[in-house]
Amino acid sequence: ALDAWTTDEVRPFVEDALELFGPERLMYGGDWPISLLAGGYARTWEAMSELLAPLTPDERAAVLGSTATRFYRLDPALLNTAHDAAV
Repeated sequence: ALDAWTTDEVRPFVEDALELFGPERLMYGGDWPISLLAGGYARTWEAMSELLAPLTPDERAAVLGSTATRFYRLDPALLNTAHDAAV
């Protein structure tokens, strides 16, 4: 089944990506709505939160938003507004 994965099975891939590219060149994302077949948003978010926990706050922020903000030349104020509305 597609949703039979564990965080520990995904860990080596995330760790390799972080080592090879660094958090300043990685972006968290998904293949939504197809990703729903693999366990849903909450499960994916919990796994990613655990996998990124060893990073510094700035490194986590890079993977979770600031890298994308910089790459796509988005207004950081809009990102903060969207985050605040979602919380």
